[in-house]
Amino acid sequence: MKRPPLSPRYLPTPRTFRATLLAASLALASATSQAAVGLTELPGAPGDGPVTVYYPADAVAQPVRRGPFTLTLAVDAPPIRGNGRLVVISHGSGGSPWVHADLARALVEDGFTVALPEHHADNYKDFSTPGPESWKRRPAEVSRAIDTLGRTPRFAALLQLDKVGLFGGSAGGHTALTLAGGRWSPALFRQHCEAHITEDFSSCVGFVTRLRGNWLDGLKTSVALGVIRQRFDDATWQAYTDPRIQAAVASVPFAADFDMASLARPRIPLGLVIARKDINQIPRFHVEAVRAACVPCETVADLPEAGHGAMLSPLPTFEPGSVAQDLLSDPPGFDRSMLPQVDRQITAFMRRHLLP
Repeated sequence: MKRPPLSPRYLPTPRTFRATLLAASLALASATSQAAVGLTELPGAPGDGPVTVYYPADAVAQPVRRGPFTLTLAVDAPPIRGNGRLVVISHGSGGSPWVHADLARALVEDGFTVALPEHHADNYKDFSTPGPESWKRRPAEVSRAIDTLGRTPRFAALLQLDKVGLFGGSAGGHTALTLAGGRWSPALFRQHCEAHITEDFSSCVGFVTRLRGNWLDGLKTSVALGVIRQRFDDATWQAYTDPRIQAAVASVPFAADFDMASLARPRIPLGLVIARKDINQIPRFHVEAVRAACVPCETVADLPEAGHGAMLSPLPTFEPGSVAQDLLSDPPGFDRSMLPQVDRQITAFMRRHLLP
């Protein structure tokens, strides 16, 4: 049956149509102006470095240069209320706030505020004491970063800090495991390196040098073991708790120095990101050992072609021929276009465990 034409009384007048279009345009412009990712830097506690904050902002984002990257952000824009929750990102050894910008953006676009403390003497400005000495300090630095947001009025008014999330990669993953309830000791670090120095060499010596399969390898391992035995003989358990941390994701963590029994049932939901082609922290000694021990742990992402630097996004350019290039560059076959989905999985983990 043929439908009769609409009566003119159901059709908008030109004036009504223009008004509707204008209202829709204004609503779209308002939504767009409030969709920016803000960026600011707060002074840390006395003796600490700055805390970099990404957050929902009521502003128009602009291209800004940070380190080697051009990022689209609203610098020092007024923050707006998101979902009321904070996620702290603990960077890896020698890391910066910029190599986690893509994950921070995904979290902010879901309503989270994101804070990155600068870990003392283990950051891109100062790389003088990485390893166990830094690992002792890092959990308290995370706590003080939370305190920094809490004493900053423009953020404190928008956040509830009783349930905070934590993401950490590499050395930051070690931090996440500690705050999830794990205990470790420098002596266990030494024991791991004594037993597996050639198999997991970079975990034991960092970015200083690599084994190259030549006559120098024996000398390198002997010198490394001598230094490790001299410096890391303390069997005292290292542990740290902040009850505000209520969910954590450990990505490619250094974990061989943990008492795995302490991670069998973490005190909070703990997620893991696994990179199967990681040659910096060999998975079977580190993240796979955690997964085997941890009954309730959730595998947030299992990346069969990824290397240790997969979650550095954007990825910096490494000096050709450097140890960092060897250990952090993407292996052949790894497709970075999958990383936004991984970021969404991490964001979903935080949403499930931090929001009502």
